[in-house]
Amino acid sequence: MLDSTKFLTPRQIVAELDKYIIGQQDAKKNVAIALRNRWRRMHAAPEMQKEIVPNNILMIGATGVGKTEIARRLASIADAPFIKVEASKFTEVGYVGRDVESMVRDLAEQAVNMVKTRKKEDVKQQAALMVEEVILDALIPPINQPGNRDGILGFGNSNNNTSSSDMPDSDQELNERTRERFRQKIRNGELEDRKIDIKISQHPSSGVGVVGPGMDEMSMMNIQEMIGNMMPKKTKKRKVTIAEARKILLEEEAAKLIDMDEVKEEAIQKAENAGIIFIDEIDKVASASGKGSGGPDVSREGVQRDLLPIVEGSTVNTKYGVIKTDHILFIAAGAFHVAKPSDLIPELQGRFPIRVELQSLSKDDFYQILKYPKNALTKQYEELLRSEGVELSFTDEALEKLAEISFEVNAEVENIGARRLQTVMSRLLNDILFDVPDTIPVNAHLMITPELVEERLRDMVKNRDLSQYIL
Repeated sequence: MLDSTKFLTPRQIVAELDKYIIGQQDAKKNVAIALRNRWRRMHAAPEMQKEIVPNNILMIGATGVGKTEIARRLASIADAPFIKVEASKFTEVGYVGRDVESMVRDLAEQAVNMVKTRKKEDVKQQAALMVEEVILDALIPPINQPGNRDGILGFGNSNNNTSSSDMPDSDQELNERTRERFRQKIRNGELEDRKIDIKISQHPSSGVGVVGPGMDEMSMMNIQEMIGNMMPKKTKKRKVTIAEARKILLEEEAAKLIDMDEVKEEAIQKAENAGIIFIDEIDKVASASGKGSGGPDVSREGVQRDLLPIVEGSTVNTKYGVIKTDHILFIAAGAFHVAKPSDLIPELQGRFPIRVELQSLSKDDFYQILKYPKNALTKQYEELLRSEGVELSFTDEALEKLAEISFEVNAEVENIGARRLQTVMSRLLNDILFDVPDTIPVNAHLMITPELVEERLRDMVKNRDLSQYIL
């Protein structure tokens, strides 16, 4: 069951997306509804859960308007397995390249990593105690038999004022006292830089490439893993500081405490019921004419045909088990500059019932993109120069001028959306970035004014040959 405290409401999802993406409210709204519907379905009556299928979304919009950015931010918002794939990387079964089923296998991998990370967090305290024992054993080995008293005294007795009445009666007792003193030092962080020898288990690599007729990617992975498991596990000795040893050993000890069968079972359930696959560049597998006429179009249409059963609902073998794709949410996106959505084969069009058209960016959108998002380019450059001790700031008028120039260049040359701002900002600030810190001293304050923007960038609009500025 999906946790309601981690699943945001549609308005909360849109509010989170608003922090990074300007405009495109229609796209945000549809994505937010689809995401929330995952939680709603899991709380519906059991007999209806199997019947409720997700409404897959097709996002259409020019390059640089926020399609991919919505996917990136969605990944951080969704408490669910989420992967983003490029449709152009897939090839039809029988051609050299990745087949479409690999995206479901990637989703399973992502789900397993999510569950494993959460379970490691649950056993972190228990693992930390085990790591402490391993580090202590490396510093002061425990005594199993008498005869090592002098060695222990020489190493562990750091307090020379111990009275004879406090002397331990046996080597065992002395060893225990010494270990407890060092345990306290470890907990207080007094020995973080001391180096110790630890044994680290190495995962055996089969180093065998498996090739054969009818061998797909999944079969090769399974055979290689099987060969790897048959080989004896090796350990390797490393000399590291206690601080480094704690990090390395914590990962190993936590992994030992986790039941991997339970992880796989939960991960498969999570991937099937809450998984989201974002397929970018879907227009690249649509043939411009809508008819396969040979050449690359054959493979493109083959990819579309291979996508059909996955999106509609089928079973895919992964190394963690069989995954049903019936309730995985698919969000596809494409610029559709050359091809049109109607150039996709009709069956695939029907699998994406919700169409969302993203709007081209206006001058006001450019201004807001420069000013408001958490990751605005202006804030990025300010932070870069702050690392050199230089304060950079922009006036509102300068931002408006930058937005105006970006909009004009997009209109006159090629509309590449918000990516144009990277070209414009780089052109504006390159000289400053070059002069810091040699010419521009530390603690300097630089103000970007509309006059400076006009002086450095006006030729970008006046000059018709802008090939050197096009990304």
